Amino acid sequence: MFKRVVRQSKFRHVFGQAVKNDQCYDDIRVSRVTWDSAFCAVNPKFVAVIVEASGGGAFMVLPLHKVWQIPENGLVTSMPEPVVVLEGHSKRVGIVTWHPTARNILLSAGCDNVIIIWNVGTGEAIITLEDMHPDIIFSVCWNRNGSLICTACKDKKVRVIDPRKEEIVAEKDKAHEGARPIRAIFLSDGKVFTTGFSRMSERQLALWDPDNMEEPVSVHEMDTSNGVLLPFYDPDTNVVYLCGKGDSSIRYFEITDEAPFVHYLNTFTTKEPQRGMGYMPKRGLDVNKCEIARFYKLHERKCEPIIMTVPRKSDLFQDDLYPDTAGPEAPLEAEEWFEGKNGDPILISLKHGYIPGKNRDLKVVKKNILDNKLSKNTENTTPAIKTATSTPSIKSEAKLDEVLKEMKSLRELDIPLARWAGPVTANHHDSVPSETCLEKTPTNIPTFFFFSSFFCNP
Repeated sequence: MFKRVVRQSKFRHVFGQAVKNDQCYDDIRVSRVTWDSAFCAVNPKFVAVIVEASGGGAFMVLPLHKVWQIPENGLVTSMPEPVVVLEGHSKRVGIVTWHPTARNILLSAGCDNVIIIWNVGTGEAIITLEDMHPDIIFSVCWNRNGSLICTACKDKKVRVIDPRKEEIVAEKDKAHEGARPIRAIFLSDGKVFTTGFSRMSERQLALWDPDNMEEPVSVHEMDTSNGVLLPFYDPDTNVVYLCGKGDSSIRYFEITDEAPFVHYLNTFTTKEPQRGMGYMPKRGLDVNKCEIARFYKLHERKCEPIIMTVPRKSDLFQDDLYPDTAGPEAPLEAEEWFEGKNGDPILISLKHGYIPGKNRDLKVVKKNILDNKLSKNTENTTPAIKTATSTPSIKSEAKLDEVLKEMKSLRELDIPLARWAGPVTANHHDSVPSETCLEKTPTNIPTFFFFSSFFCNP
């Protein structure tokens, strides 16, 4: 257990408060399945929640700002087709996560115990990590610059992997000896933070140095609850928030270079247990209220925002609470990262509040192996045929203008129009829903999101 010692920290008196009922999202039937995931994901514009549905796999996307406006001409058309379909897993997908610094790179992990890294811009699987995990993968996390990933597996091992070299850099067997799921995340300094269970079913948290995984830098036992601890990390303040499935509290800790390295700060407690939790990125917070974290707590029939603030008397911008944070723009293109380049996140200031940059649409380029054959055939055609085929018809131009107008109208709506479309087998004998992963790609795309709300055979 943690010793309740008094130590100096500007986050010691973090104050948590749930919003009023009129600011909650009511009448949401949150999924009842037992899959150990957050069931909720948030970005500065939307919140996504897995909901109860016959057959499973359903989710709901809600705008964070409750301002509804119907366009003057109404909706032009629906978009039932995904922007891109990524097919490669032989079983259902349980985890999807965007690369932190490279554009259009997406990682997926499925129940086939395989990790695939995709170039979403071309719809291709570039890297496939096989034979590294003999059992179900519980969690996957990129490090700060996206050069490494850490994974937690059902075989009780925590692995640090270089995905481009396709090799395991470091691993620890029995990081937590209990049989319940483990979670592992990277910290900003490269260390790995894990949550799990002891042999006596006590919940634990531990800190590891990838350069020496023999013994943990720090390990602490918390309580004997059976809820899986979901870690949410703020790299700007080095504060880790732990939300247990079925708990009615959020514990937060500060990570420092001083022993015991993981320092207990405080606990926010409510009356109702949480069925899932979403975490708002830093650029979506209200700096004028000294808000340092915001959670979206899932109840049985509603989603309740919880605001964490640091009490300050001054109305000025608090530089110590808001250092420059990672923005939505990517320093690298997908091709650069696959070639071996690394790049740190592009930082932005929150002093004047986060101002979104210019919207950039996701452009999917599909390669066609017939292109070369077509080009050769074109060279052999006569000039008369070339001239005839190079002149577009009036009907084609009219159709193109119509499509462009529809696309322009849909962009003005600024709502999510795309979905993850990985392989799904809906009628599995003992399937349970996987983790919802709604992440805004680092390309600052306001209208294109990718979701994973599928089945996973544990």
